[in-house]
Amino acid sequence: MKKIVCLLVLGAMTTIAAMAFRPPTMGWSSWNTFALNINEDVILGQAEAMVKTGLAKAGYEYINIDDGYFLPHNKDTKELGVREELFPHGMRYVADEIHKLGLKAGIYSDAGANACGGSKDIGYYGYEKEDNILFFDTWDYDFVKVDYCGGHQLKLDEQEQYTKIIKAIRDNVKKKDVVFNICRWAYPGTWVSDWADSWRTTGDIYCAWASVRSIIKENLYLSEYTHDGHYNDMDMLEIGRTLAPDEEITHMAVWCILSSPLLIGCDMSQIPEFSLNLLKNPELIAINQDVLGIGAPVVQREGDVYVFAKDLKKVRGKERAVCVTNLSDEVQTIEVSIANLGYDGTISVRDVVNHKTFAPAAQGKLKVTVPAHGSQVFVTTGATRNEPTHYEAEASWMKEYQEISKRKTATYSPMDGASGGTVVTTLGGDDDNYMEWKKVFSKKGGDYDLVIKYVSGEDRSLALSVNGEEMPELKGMNGGSWDKVASKTVRIKLKKGMNSIRLGEQDSWAPNIDCIELSAI
Repeated sequence: MKKIVCLLVLGAMTTIAAMAFRPPTMGWSSWNTFALNINEDVILGQAEAMVKTGLAKAGYEYINIDDGYFLPHNKDTKELGVREELFPHGMRYVADEIHKLGLKAGIYSDAGANACGGSKDIGYYGYEKEDNILFFDTWDYDFVKVDYCGGHQLKLDEQEQYTKIIKAIRDNVKKKDVVFNICRWAYPGTWVSDWADSWRTTGDIYCAWASVRSIIKENLYLSEYTHDGHYNDMDMLEIGRTLAPDEEITHMAVWCILSSPLLIGCDMSQIPEFSLNLLKNPELIAINQDVLGIGAPVVQREGDVYVFAKDLKKVRGKERAVCVTNLSDEVQTIEVSIANLGYDGTISVRDVVNHKTFAPAAQGKLKVTVPAHGSQVFVTTGATRNEPTHYEAEASWMKEYQEISKRKTATYSPMDGASGGTVVTTLGGDDDNYMEWKKVFSKKGGDYDLVIKYVSGEDRSLALSVNGEEMPELKGMNGGSWDKVASKTVRIKLKKGMNSIRLGEQDSWAPNIDCIELSAI
């Protein structure tokens, strides 16, 4: 038994083996298929289907009721009402029946007053304490999704209102093992990792390849914001509805390797066999539920083919998960560099979608052919990990990054000619508007040449710090054009093991950053 050290830090105990925090949530949500057409029989029928299909045994455990179950708050008692014609036995009864099946129960609310489905005066606003006690102690639910339609209508401050709701859980609710999901439809800012278990990063998914592709595109460079029980939520799964098989594989594969919550959205009582087997694939689920709880950066890109990779089981251990995703409309073949995957020498390769093991191609390359809209997913094993020398700007953590306000903060922008096709722009102008690589690895430590590749058509300055130690400010960084990449070399010292390198600028805008490269002296 380990104490949960997750976002709510409520002191709960868990039986999750070898994890100090929760893995991404696995379960089902009512919205994708049933929308507002829910009732007691629908919800409990899906709970029974989760058990009968073997999905519960595969790890899915939450049955989450979305929008549509409630009536307005009683102004005198402050209690949230329930539509008795839909839930005649009440919400506690539904939670109890779900729990009897060995599952967990989830509920829905809004940060403001009104729900996205149109119901009025049903949200947390003004009832933060009362609703939390009702949901978690009186009704005994285990998870809550908190939308933002009502919050948007009231023009509430996201950070202020969401943290107020979670603080009310910490201060007033007896039940301590509560999963809190923020549904703000965009990455809300780095503050969220201190408060929420998961948070939506995009608008609502819908059952079409265009939607799945768009959500993947928006999550390509957000992996640094997933860690230690706090996860980017790419929205519910559309698997089991109308997507093509290769599209379903990509949907599942990318959600798994990026450690998104896995919330099934189809009717589990009518799920096709292919989709069911994909959702139950134990090797894909193991990647999603891995004990490290991390995302996977893009380590190689060719056009619209992206290669994601992350450690499994142990940081810089022998095993890594790799996903090669083709977002284009044509079959693509790519030679994946074994060095880009983090290895020296040969590796073994396990295809976790098709459950096959094979050897890689010679000369340090893994040749992969991927169908249109499809993905190949591997677990690679190698005896020797290399020392990375190249770090993309888009793989950094940016202190002030957010996607909601119009305030200028460091962000990602596409650029032809950049090493990964992307640069970090709008860096600087404030002490906190910096970017940082937190896991720069050195095998032996010592002196290194740090090459900063940047873009600037005018004189700009850049502040640099290594492991918290400030280096002399880099002035006059001017590559002569906003369309080409220039470079600046600085001598730095790294310690053995993990290091941090931070770039920013307090008083003015910094140059755009493409990447950094390191070479030992």
